[in-house]
Amino acid sequence: MGSADRAVRLLVAAVLVVLYFSGTITGTLGIVGLVVAAVFAVTSLVSFCPLYTLIGLNTCSRA
Repeated sequence: MGSADRAVRLLVAAVLVVLYFSGTITGTLGIVGLVVAAVFAVTSLVSFCPLYTLIGLNTCSRA
């Protein structure tokens, strides 16, 4: 996973968390947003996305 991809994932995760805790998104949509934020944060921190492997996508310029 490339550094730009990691940065975008962390940014999206942060925005989703802020939207949830500010009350902008609530209920089921809020919970789904938090789950997506958690997945984005974890995949960004470990630099690996299992979905990318399944579809053959590579955003890292080193590989």
